[in-house]
Amino acid sequence: MPSRREPPLGAARRLLPRMRAWREAFHREPELSYHEKATREKVTAALDELGIPYRTYSGFYGVLALLGEGRPGPVVALRADMDALPVTEATGLPYRSRVEGKMHACGHDVHMAALLGAGAILAERRRSLAGPVKLIFQPAEEDGREGGALPFLRRGCLRDPKVDHIVGQHVDPAVPAGVVGLKPGACMAAADTVRIVVHGHGGHASSPHQGPDAVLIAAEIVEGLQALVSRVRNPVDPVVVSVGSIHGGTRHNILPAEVTLEGTVRTFRPATRDLMERALHRRVRAIAESLGARASISYERGYPTLWNPPAETLRIEQGLIAALGQARVRELEFPILGAEDFARYLERVPGTFMRLGAATRGTLASLHSASFAPPEESLQVGAAALVAATDVLQRSRA
Repeated sequence: MPSRREPPLGAARRLLPRMRAWREAFHREPELSYHEKATREKVTAALDELGIPYRTYSGFYGVLALLGEGRPGPVVALRADMDALPVTEATGLPYRSRVEGKMHACGHDVHMAALLGAGAILAERRRSLAGPVKLIFQPAEEDGREGGALPFLRRGCLRDPKVDHIVGQHVDPAVPAGVVGLKPGACMAAADTVRIVVHGHGGHASSPHQGPDAVLIAAEIVEGLQALVSRVRNPVDPVVVSVGSIHGGTRHNILPAEVTLEGTVRTFRPATRDLMERALHRRVRAIAESLGARASISYERGYPTLWNPPAETLRIEQGLIAALGQARVRELEFPILGAEDFARYLERVPGTFMRLGAATRGTLASLHSASFAPPEESLQVGAAALVAATDVLQRSRA
């Protein structure tokens, strides 16, 4: 068995063939949020192979593994998400998805394989662990509303033993492969969903004067929402309002009675989140009423802002530099307006969320793209980063 002093990168390099096999198995059989049954079976089979004890749940596809039970030191949790997306794959990979219309287009296959790799390394040195380590395999991150984190938290994943620190990561095509990016403070946005139904008056397209035109009013609303970004909030406080779906009508010459718009609102500050919700309701209703129509608005809050505690994040950053080398660690200048339910864990315990480099010299598609395929280097560095973060948080020897 390798020495427990083996550097994390070296240990991860040695385990790369196993991580590759795990990743390919996950990738070939992707499952959507709340349907990760086969994925759970693959995770538990790997944990059995590694000799790592775990527990599963009835009616919930999460897996919670535990190493070093009873150790007196700090309890560290490491988390990976499990679900895939409704995307038809176009990567051409030899292990591409076998399920039509489903794909690991957000890299969760990499996250799970890297966490299993980290678990394998930590299992080899379990007798020298300063404290317990929990491995959290969480379903339904892509849900966007409640997500899988809240149900897992309700099932006590941070209790018994109580977690002192938590670390997660996500592949990022904006960060070079082989590099781990960290952003103290606001790292990812709060994401809310809005649904607007414009109630007009249907009729013949040749006579729009006979009643409110729901299509025209919907178009006015789409433009009007952008004034919330440019004229309502402070210009140095980032906000995004995007309409991603418009539905209405059945024929070119029939004005529909209703048009439905769906979109998202992204913010970083709680006060700005409140402001945007109030302002959106006010503006949409004013636009509709000014044109003789009525609008119904459903505004649903999703994941909160992902806030990396600065002191904890900088502590982990220094530990990663010591373990992986300065060239593999980068402090990121800007947050991103994507959202993550890892924020739910950070609301309860300190830790950090890392951005795992996935960019190569060639063209790499964006997250959620049918062509997204992180390189194998992301597996190796991802596993090594989780181990290094555990080491520094437990103040144990690498």
